[in-house]
Amino acid sequence: MKRRIAALIVGCLPLFGVAFAQNRDGSANPVRVALVKMPYVGERNVPDTSRGPDYLEQGGIQKLLEAQGIQTKPVSATALTADEEKAYGSWNKLALASGDLAKLVSEERRSGYLPVGLLANCNGILGMLSGLQHSGPSAKPLRVGMVFIDAHGDFNTPETTLSGMLGGMPVAIAAGQCLTRIRLKAGLEPAVPTRHIVEMCVRDTDPLEQELLDRSDIQQLTLEDVRTRSANLHREMKRLSEVTDVIYIHVDMDALDPREVSGHPLTVPGGPTSVELAAALTEMFKYEKVAAFGVASTPFDDHDKAGLSRQAAYNLILGAVKGVQQRKE
Repeated sequence: MKRRIAALIVGCLPLFGVAFAQNRDGSANPVRVALVKMPYVGERNVPDTSRGPDYLEQGGIQKLLEAQGIQTKPVSATALTADEEKAYGSWNKLALASGDLAKLVSEERRSGYLPVGLLANCNGILGMLSGLQHSGPSAKPLRVGMVFIDAHGDFNTPETTLSGMLGGMPVAIAAGQCLTRIRLKAGLEPAVPTRHIVEMCVRDTDPLEQELLDRSDIQQLTLEDVRTRSANLHREMKRLSEVTDVIYIHVDMDALDPREVSGHPLTVPGGPTSVELAAALTEMFKYEKVAAFGVASTPFDDHDKAGLSRQAAYNLILGAVKGVQQRKE
């Protein structure tokens, strides 16, 4: 089985090429990628952390990146202090861990690395966005934009949610619609204006959540926009590049065709394949202001026995890095 998965990984290499950026004198510098793990989930009545980020790391993504000519560094991970680990409340711990993730992301970007978040779930966007917001040359927060790729809108609030899952609320939290204390503990201040958010592949929302989305300025892109790398996709990337200083792109693995993420509990028919989405990510990462990538909710262990979901996540990461390579070509 391990040999077969390794063969799958090697077989995908020609899709992506070697990632190098060009100096002004024409010489090549490797793209620099920093993998950052965020295992905290923030959901009640479940363990505080997930093995998903470890599962992604342990499959060999760092070696795969290095084999592509990409410069990496030791993988970092969020870690609460002993006192923070004793803190009460899963949402509270998630907020504290998000603050730590933000510090890691900010440091990596300032050091010239592309932060790639290996995230337990979509709650990880709070730390990723906060880190980018505070990664500028001064104390003044940067204007952050986000492309959120998910089968779900994640724009619920405690008043609109049908499931009660915090994982259905992070876009609303980031946009200042609810749970302000979580956002502030994560360091995300000010909130992200909804006009700075684009969602892709959303096809399953709660009724009251959809009302909130309809009243917001969040723009929606479709599966067809992904598959064709449409003019709509480029229009939104250009718009975000004009109105923000830095852009974060995030993928929940349930955005994909369910056949690649069969172990995910929230799959929805009608998603793109990882190869299709990777090609769209390459186009999106050509834009200079795109500065970080996150992959969330990858099925792991017994939920991914054939390794298909992990390979799909690797396809997405490599597709994003390929876009950075092509900025200078």
